[in-house]
Amino acid sequence: MTRTSRTHGLDLSARTRFRAVLGVLLAAGGLVACTAEEPPPPTNSAPVIVPGRPGEEASTIPPGEATPVEEEAPNDADVTFVQDMILHHAQALEMTALVPDRAGRDDVKGIADRIADTQQPEIDMMNRWLERYDKPVVVPDEHGGHGGATEHSDMPGMASEEQLQVLRDTGGESFETLFLQLMVAHHQGALTMVEGIRKAGVNVRVQEIADDVAVTQTDEIHRMQGMLAA
Repeated sequence: MTRTSRTHGLDLSARTRFRAVLGVLLAAGGLVACTAEEPPPPTNSAPVIVPGRPGEEASTIPPGEATPVEEEAPNDADVTFVQDMILHHAQALEMTALVPDRAGRDDVKGIADRIADTQQPEIDMMNRWLERYDKPVVVPDEHGGHGGATEHSDMPGMASEEQLQVLRDTGGESFETLFLQLMVAHHQGALTMVEGIRKAGVNVRVQEIADDVAVTQTDEIHRMQGMLAA
């Protein structure tokens, strides 16, 4: 009887230990299963930048509180700026089109390509904006405008027809120098136009266009000034 009791006692103890081990394994398995589940999607904790009204600085608001910015209908200054900037861009494209056959420097060819690749899409975008508000679109002719550069030479930075003709008739180093000089002045004129619309415009999209022009053309001015100094 004593031997049988001891045997039963050992069996009971073993079963107890087995159940304890099994419980630990099941718990561990549950943890692994939990950790194998896909993590919850990340939440955006970055602040949202909200463009300010014309003449005002941008502000930031906490994530999740952003609301669509209401786009105010353009005023006459907005429309004129966009139409004039299309013509301004068009003359820049007229000048860059002369570069491949007249310039030898790779950096001059590179900046011309950069300007062309940027400004033609911007012309298309600005015409789409005009169409959206049922305003006359601008389709520049081969001389950078409806009536050539002379008609629009009163815009800041625009080269005169005489300057363009000299550029067409020049090649080599003389062309490269004149091209860079005219394009720097052209870009600086665009920045003057940007400053004007920041004060006079009311449409948020036009302000964004102006900001893009300012950033892009300021950088290109610095590049071209470096080329002139080289």
